[in-house]
Amino acid sequence: MARLLDSESSEAETAKLGSACRDWGFFQLTNHGVDESVVQDMKDSTMQFFRLPLDKKKAVATRAGGLEGFGHHFAGASCAKLDWAESLILLTQQKEQRSMEFWPADPARLRPSLDRYSLEMSRLTSRLLGFMASDLGVEREALAGAFRGKRQSVALHHYPPCRHPDKVLGITPHHDGLGLTLLLHVNDTPGLQVRRGGRWFPLDPLPGALVVNVGDILQVLTNGRYRSAEHRVLADAGRGRATVVVFQDTCVAGTVRPLPGLGEARYRAIEYVEYLKGNYRGLAEGTRFVDSLEI
Repeated sequence: MARLLDSESSEAETAKLGSACRDWGFFQLTNHGVDESVVQDMKDSTMQFFRLPLDKKKAVATRAGGLEGFGHHFAGASCAKLDWAESLILLTQQKEQRSMEFWPADPARLRPSLDRYSLEMSRLTSRLLGFMASDLGVEREALAGAFRGKRQSVALHHYPPCRHPDKVLGITPHHDGLGLTLLLHVNDTPGLQVRRGGRWFPLDPLPGALVVNVGDILQVLTNGRYRSAEHRVLADAGRGRATVVVFQDTCVAGTVRPLPGLGEARYRAIEYVEYLKGNYRGLAEGTRFVDSLEI
């Protein structure tokens, strides 16, 4: 981020950013500028929550048919292996949309830590979108406006050590279905892998970096110039892994469609609500809904 903000290096670094979004759909962002105390509080609160006894974590358990709350969310039809993860999923922005009954009161620091961290991620997303717009050659407001005021959610994930890692997956292979994803490694245990060209590549966390990846809706917004990549998480035999994952949602005037100025549309427009239904259906069936939008 420091090189993106520096006038002498910004053009070259913006080109690197665009190349990563086109070729990989993933990158690690260093020198991101997020207050270190905010990041550390988020890490500490996350680990304190997952160390609680199961009955205390279940005080904010998901409800039938819902997604928010604590539980095991990701068992799907796409893989025969079991998912080896426990998660807490919360809607964080806009504030008036929060369901506070799912926000744990224990540990006491989690609510204020997440509140501050959520706001920092919104600000960081806005900065990144400006450089992405420059790379794409579209008006900054066209891209930033598609994200502004949209929902943000967070998933706290914990992957316990597993004595038989060959029999499970932390999270099964999938694409992120929304706009932009920002992942914080709570500890340095690896496990995230990205698929490219039919091969799985490990993503080893850089100290102090955030992992950022393109979601399916951003792929549509950029008319396929940026690509959403398939990824998965492997379990570790000896070490646990924890992450804080922020999902930034996006749409254009209530629809999912390419932004103007990026050539002939390669995806048909669809109402945002219908897109969400199709995306959830695809996750359950082990298919990728965004592929059905290609023209």
